[in-house]
Amino acid sequence: MTHSHPAKSEQSCSTQLIDGDGSFNDSGIESFIKEVKLGECGLSYAVVSIMGPQSSGKSTLLNNLFATNFREMDAFRGRSQTTKGIWLAKCAGIEPCTLVMDLEGTDGRERGEDDTAFEKQSALFALAVSDIVLINMWCHDIGREQAANKPLLKTVFQVMMRLFSPRKTTLMFVIRDKTRTPLENLEPVLREDIQKIWDSVPKPEAHKETPLSEFFNVEVVALSSYEEKEEQFKEQVASLRQRFFHSIAPGGLAGDRRGVVPASGFSFSAQQIWRVIKENRDLDLPAHKVMVATVRCEEIANEKHAAFAGNEEWSQLEQDVQLGPIPAFGKKLSSILDTCLSEYDEEATYFDEGVRSGKRKQLEEKLLQLVHPAFQALLGHIRSGTLDKFKEAFDKALDGGEGFSVAARDCSESFMARFDEGCADAVIKQANWDTSKVRDKLKRDIEAHIASVRAAKLSEITSLYEAKLKEALSGPVEALLDGANSETWPAIRKLFKHETESAVSGFSSALSGFDMDKQTKDKILASLEAYARGVVEAKTKEEAGRVLIRMKDRFATLFSHDSDSMPRVWTGKEDIRAITKTARSASLKLLSVMVAIRLDDDDADNIENTLSLALVDATNAAAKDMSITMVDPLASSTWQEVSSSKTLITPVQCKSLWRQFKAETEYSVSQAIAAQEANKRNNNWLPPPWAILALVVLGFNEFMTLLRNPLYLLVIFVAFLLLKALWVQLDISGEFRNGALPGLLSLSTKFVPTIMNMMKRLADEGAAASTANGPQRNHALEPKSLGNGPNASSSMSSTASSEVIESEYSSPSKQE
Repeated sequence: MTHSHPAKSEQSCSTQLIDGDGSFNDSGIESFIKEVKLGECGLSYAVVSIMGPQSSGKSTLLNNLFATNFREMDAFRGRSQTTKGIWLAKCAGIEPCTLVMDLEGTDGRERGEDDTAFEKQSALFALAVSDIVLINMWCHDIGREQAANKPLLKTVFQVMMRLFSPRKTTLMFVIRDKTRTPLENLEPVLREDIQKIWDSVPKPEAHKETPLSEFFNVEVVALSSYEEKEEQFKEQVASLRQRFFHSIAPGGLAGDRRGVVPASGFSFSAQQIWRVIKENRDLDLPAHKVMVATVRCEEIANEKHAAFAGNEEWSQLEQDVQLGPIPAFGKKLSSILDTCLSEYDEEATYFDEGVRSGKRKQLEEKLLQLVHPAFQALLGHIRSGTLDKFKEAFDKALDGGEGFSVAARDCSESFMARFDEGCADAVIKQANWDTSKVRDKLKRDIEAHIASVRAAKLSEITSLYEAKLKEALSGPVEALLDGANSETWPAIRKLFKHETESAVSGFSSALSGFDMDKQTKDKILASLEAYARGVVEAKTKEEAGRVLIRMKDRFATLFSHDSDSMPRVWTGKEDIRAITKTARSASLKLLSVMVAIRLDDDDADNIENTLSLALVDATNAAAKDMSITMVDPLASSTWQEVSSSKTLITPVQCKSLWRQFKAETEYSVSQAIAAQEANKRNNNWLPPPWAILALVVLGFNEFMTLLRNPLYLLVIFVAFLLLKALWVQLDISGEFRNGALPGLLSLSTKFVPTIMNMMKRLADEGAAASTANGPQRNHALEPKSLGNGPNASSSMSSTASSEVIESEYSSPSKQE
């Protein structure tokens, strides 16, 4: 618990550090340190403790010397133990900050004569944590062998040996109730007693010859009796108080102290020291110092790490970096890290350098580990952003007509430099992070994109020239093959060579911007040539698949049309055999052209002669002499002069095609022969001479009868006209085009209506004629008719017949 001293100063406060049972007051000292703000002092603080016999006025001396409020003995109640355990207070008004420990008195009857464990433990604790140790002793004990201070000094020197590397502590012997003997006389005696005790204390081998001054600075002061000479006592105390100002400065009471624990670690250090002492183990102060530094620096580092993690500026940076790149990211983050590490350095500056540096490095590593994902995210944004901008700039350069290789090189260098600038802006100075992996990834992505665009561009250019070649070759080759003759393949070769050279030249110029080696370029150009060859071969194969149709078309064209391309009319004068042979020879020529691919200049063969010999001449020879036995040159699956890769139609297939061709064209020849014979029959309308002679001999009497009576001729003529009109009106020839039976059926239905129609027309014509002539004409004609007799009647009938025939001839057109 912490107490304030109202009478002395508001700044003075105290707490029990260790109780009478040896328990360390953790919460009490933490509260005390916060109240006196000890953590802000760094190394600028001092610890003073006081030891001495019980009831020797230790608390009184401290209260007067440092304005503290330790409990004092009531003189009227007798001598007894007032301070139990160890108490801690802050001196009021002394700079630097000075802490005072009031230890339980030695040789007290409360603990018993034999119970020296707590006495030794508290003495060792005081030596371990104090810079100045006040040893309160009575003046009358100086020089006495059985003085009360002798066991105390022995205890001090004995426990000092348990410190592996003790601090340089100032021992200030305070002689109480000084007599009239001057201090100059008392001090040598006291120092002599101290030296004797030092010499008598067993020491480890390493310190057998070590002088007392190596471990202690010995100071001696004397004070008058507080009870008898209070004013003089206070004056002497006030003078002594001045010596505690700036006590840790060079030349001060504790100017050469060693192994100081920073103020922020005092609480933990004191607690650990007491724990080790209670466990009755030797206290290794250097190791303890390192341990305290380790724990405190770890605590400070954790605090700073937590503070950094909760830092608003860092949190905002961490949040923003997930959305995109942040300008000056490295500078901003480095500043935050610098601030955090500087705060650590400031708080841990007084701890062991090795520990402090190690923990600082660990803190830095943890902080960098915390910010590394954000750094990686930023690099990812920079990489992806640079890649996107590269793609945009690269496409723009290509669209602007810049050469592919030049554009690729310039854009790659430019945007890799931009990435390096972005990385430099993102780099955190505290970290030596390697960005080469991200850079290599970007470089690979750029190269992959360039390769992709390169492949796309090459494919585009290749497709363009392939399309041009296909357009330039497909149609012309098809046309040349359609009109197959002896010059077909030379013409195709010429076309192929010209178009291929033209395309390769243009393609080569287009490839010049890609900066490729000669071997690669030659390979691509060769592939274009191969494509051109493939186009010709594919078209040839396609046409070869339709060779039978082509042959039949060619045969039909030549067989059915004359040399002027006019449709042929079979009049009977044409030589059908010669025409058929010519047409078949032309079709055979077409077949010979389609048999094989002849794109190379050295593709000479004798296929046409072979086909002619096997299919045309062999047929004629066999027809002439059936006894001659010939070897069939088409009884094979390959041509002698042509490789299988260039063969489109094998000899066996040619034979089969020719057989099918002849079978399918035989009908046309038969039809032509039939038409010719029919035409001949139509042209011979006169009967044979013998028939004419028979008609003359047998019909002589009838002929003479007609000559004697011309009226028969008139009747026959009128009958002819009527029959002719009926023939035209019924369209007999048209009706019989669809066959005899359909013609007869149709005529049977039309015959009666047609007769009735003719009679009606004849009547109408007669009525119209009589109306037009009038009564006068009839009157004038009547004498004539009466006078002329038979001639008049014949004239009338002739006129009527002609009118009927005229009307009948005109009727079909009107009906139509």
